[in-house]
Parts: sequence; structure tokens; C-alpha cells
Amino acid sequence: MGLALAGLWLGTAAAENGLLTCVEAEDGQLLGGARVNGAVVTSLQKAGDGVQVTITVPEAGHYDVVVRQASVGGGKKVNPVEVNGQNVGDITSEGAQWSDGVVEYVWLEAGENAVAVKTSWGWINIDSIGVRASDPIPQDVYDVEPVLINPNATQEARQLMIFLCDNYGRNVISGQQCQAGAYGLDNQSIWRATGGTYPAVLGMDVGNYSPSRARAGDQPTVTESAIEYWEKHGGIITLSWHWYADERYGAAFYTDSTTFSLAKAMNGQDPAGYQMLLDGIDTIAVQLLRLQDAGVPVLWRPLHEASGGWFWWGASGPEPYLELYKLMYDRLTNHHGLNNLIWVWNGQDAAWYPGDEYVDIIGEDIYPGEKVYTSQAARFIRALSYTDARKLIALTENGCIPDTDLLIRDNVMWAWWCTWEGEFVLKSQGFNAYSDRYTEKTMVKKVYSHENVITRKNMPDLKTYPTGE
Repeated sequence: MGLALAGLWLGTAAAENGLLTCVEAEDGQLLGGARVNGAVVTSLQKAGDGVQVTITVPEAGHYDVVVRQASVGGGKKVNPVEVNGQNVGDITSEGAQWSDGVVEYVWLEAGENAVAVKTSWGWINIDSIGVRASDPIPQDVYDVEPVLINPNATQEARQLMIFLCDNYGRNVISGQQCQAGAYGLDNQSIWRATGGTYPAVLGMDVGNYSPSRARAGDQPTVTESAIEYWEKHGGIITLSWHWYADERYGAAFYTDSTTFSLAKAMNGQDPAGYQMLLDGIDTIAVQLLRLQDAGVPVLWRPLHEASGGWFWWGASGPEPYLELYKLMYDRLTNHHGLNNLIWVWNGQDAAWYPGDEYVDIIGEDIYPGEKVYTSQAARFIRALSYTDARKLIALTENGCIPDTDLLIRDNVMWAWWCTWEGEFVLKSQGFNAYSDRYTEKTMVKKVYSHENVITRKNMPDLKTYPTGE
């Protein structure tokens, strides 16, 4: 469909798509450098470019926002949609052909609503923006059986999974990434902002145990901090792994900072690279075994955000990644006998899903901007689509903390959220003063005192949590 013909879609496909209302993009407000070319809005190229239209609905409720779009020059483009100034999700265009980008289950107020497409990747043409009624999220999505993929899971891992499933759909568990452990500055900032409350989940990263970092002299204390958080504070541990490649490849984990090719390592072209993978897994296994010996269950989130491509484990596409994920599962579980791990898959795209037998929990990482407290329902619904099996879905990284009342309103009850560290909670490095930049202090207090949010002080003793056996 050419630019001149794009507008014809409004009279035919709009009705076929069940749209309640639809506004041509060229009739909207142009933002930044966006401009009209024929019947479409184009020139979304940099931050600030976009188009905003007014969508009027008769009553408040959940609607799907449908954007008719096409990539400029082809290829995949991902761009955000805002409703009344709040980021509600992304739309993806896969090519130069016209298609619908849909953000599902967006709350619209009765009357007029400002709906905008902004620029992230940019380079799309926009023909129209419309809405249709949303299907409700079925309540049975929260009926998840607490059965772990590892039949030899430890008692502690099974107790943690039962606790997570018992609360899923009813309560959300609070979490904070804090590399320095229980009393690190990030956790301290939450304590200060809330007047004395700590998160239930402590997030840390095992990247500095990577062999190249050990050879560089790093001496991390993540394992000790995890044991302390479990034993002394009764909290939950989640671990990610920013996996540093070996020195010959640049000793980095970002794709643009390393020459390591996962595809070559997995297809036999780089035997040294394959050995690097085994050595890395075996090195991390030593720390995970220490946690198992101490009775600590771990929400294990390796190879995260792979589909984004910015980490080397995602840069070669889904197939090598899937091979590595399954290799890691097999080596940690069957070779090293690690049974204290609850496997949290965080690939964020259906093409990267390794299969139900390799995934206990699905995780999504969402950074919607500053002071955005929406439920991010569209991402939750997308995560539901990765598999027909019932899996817990967690907000494994977040910039802003979602408003619990909005989660309840939208019936989007993430199993837990875990706010990232640094600028997302700290006013400045080296100090524990809380930053309002992403989540205002009033919202932090509201969330941490909410009756449907589990913090560290209202955690049960997981060591004695009933298993029903």
C-alpha cells in the first residue's frame, strides 16, 4: 500500500477490525519534527518526534489501541504509545507493509483521551490511531500449580514456589536490585523513603564472578550477601548474570564491546569460545552450590533480555541463544546437581522461549520512562502468549514502581517487581538519599504500605512454609 492509498484503510479495514473510533494521523497534533506526507504522518526520527490524536470513548474502561503503521525502509521498529501522558506499551512494525501495531488493555477515561505515538527507534509512517474494546484478562491465568521443572528441587525451592503461587493474583511482592546486599545504599534509600520498610526480594548480579573478572582481581561478596539475606532477614534472593566474555574477546557483556560470537561458539567454528561458555557456567556453579549448601533457594534469571540483542548472548539470534540456555540448564541441573534454582526466563520474545520444560517463571523488564505508574498490561498480556501453559509472570526489572491500585484495577498482578538500582532510587552515587526522578517518594510510600504488597516485614518464615505434603 502506497502513502496515497493508506487512508483508504479507514473506511474498510477499520470496521473489520472492530474499531469503535479511529482518527487519521494527519488530523492529529504533530510533535517534534514529524510531518504530513500525503495521507500519513512520517519523519519520526529522533526523540520528541511523534503524533498525538484525541480519542473519545463513551465510558471508562479497557481498550486496545490500534496504530496503522509501516516501517520506513523496512526492518523491525519499536516505538512507545502514550495515553494521557503515560507510557502504556510499545508497538512493533516488522516491515514496509502496512500493519496494525496493538497495545492491549489500556485504560481510557470516559470522554476525551490524548493518545500519542512517540519515537524510540523511530522510522515509521503512521496512518491512523483507533481503539476497540478489550477482552478481559481471565482470572484463571493466576491458577498456577507450584510444580517446578526440576523434579529434584530442594525443599526450600519448593516452599518458595508454593509461597509465590499462593500469592499470585492476590498480592505483589516488592523487590529491589542492590548489589551491595541487605544494607546497600539502594536498599537504604527505600528504607529512608518509606520510613523504615525494606523490600522482600533482593536482586543481585553474579557477573563479577565471571572468570575474566576473577582474573582481573574482582572479589565479589554476592554469595555471602545472599546467604545473609535469607538467613538473617528472611528475604527472597533473585540473581541475574551480566556474563563477561573472556579477555581475548574484550572481557565485556555488551555486544558492541566484545568480539565474541555465540553462533560461532555453538556451531563449532570457535572451540575456545565454547570452552569459555563451559568454564563460565562451571565457575558460577561453584557459587550457586554454596547457596544450595546453605539452604538458599534462588530465583535464577540468566541470559536476560536476550531478544534485545544488546548483550552477546542475544546478538546471534534466537537459535544459538536457545542452545546456550538449554546447555546451561543441563549443566547446572544434571552435571552440577543444582536443585535450589527456580528458573526465571527473561528472553522477552516468543521466538526465544526455550520450552515449558526449561521455564518456571516468565520475567519481563520494563523501563517506561519517568514517573510512569501504569500496570504495563500490554506486556503482561504478551508474556501470557509465550506459552499455553500456566506460568508465573514477574516484573523482573522496572524503572518506575507500578501503582498497586492500578494493578488491581487492571487485574495485572505481577508476581513481584524488582526496581533497578542506581539512578532509579539514588539521588547521587555514594549516598543513600532517595531520588524522586523515576518513582516519587509519595508513590514509594503508598506502594510499600499497600495491603496487597508484601514487604520484608510481612514475609512469612519460608523455612517452615507449608508444602501440603
